[in-house]
Amino acid sequence: MATFMEKPLASAWTPIPASKKTSARVALVATKEPACSMLADCFRQFGLEPVVLQESPSQRLQKEKFAACVIPLAAGAESVMEAARLSPSNSRIVIYGLGGSAQEAMRFSKFGVNAVFHEPLERSSALKLVRATQTLLLHEFRRYVRIPVITEVSVVSGDGRRFSATSLEISSGGMSLRSSEDLDSGQPVEISFALLTLPRIWVRGTVTWRKPNLKTLGVRFDSQDERRLRIKEWVDAYFEN
Repeated sequence: MATFMEKPLASAWTPIPASKKTSARVALVATKEPACSMLADCFRQFGLEPVVLQESPSQRLQKEKFAACVIPLAAGAESVMEAARLSPSNSRIVIYGLGGSAQEAMRFSKFGVNAVFHEPLERSSALKLVRATQTLLLHEFRRYVRIPVITEVSVVSGDGRRFSATSLEISSGGMSLRSSEDLDSGQPVEISFALLTLPRIWVRGTVTWRKPNLKTLGVRFDSQDERRLRIKEWVDAYFEN
């Protein structure tokens, strides 16, 4: 059975016209209707130009410059993500997954999936996600100090518990996580994760906030832990790209 990357899109699909005011392009890779039209409209509302990649998405991502791409989390996604990350022009491209849960997105964590549009796709949720990441797409790094990225994080709490969490955003000073574990604000932790060109690293930190209803928490890196400098270097390099 052919993967979605090998199948041409329906002939009824037509290229989406570019807006005169757009400043960055977003590739919609093999995105089916009605999600394609909905996402295209959401990106346009924030001054971004959606471009439907009907055939040979890997080749186009290697040759053309895009600020971001939306890729269904299905068979064949790995090759497209790899092509984007290995491209000199798109190595820091913002990758949105489409469909599946954050846990399912973990399968692609080595490619640095930044965020996920969950299905069934809802317009309000899609707009909220684009709004939250638009400054990163437009390279407004002076105002945007956090990088959204989904990867698996190993956590050891101060009381000896070991569990896995999912990263949401990272900065040079800390990161936000999603976890069902109950951790109190002020509790020490040691976390481990890997990010694209950053090999797995361990760093100490402290839980600074917790939102039980959303199962999210924030960790501030220990300023005395020199290992956090590797994270700062990675974040700075991401911004300078």
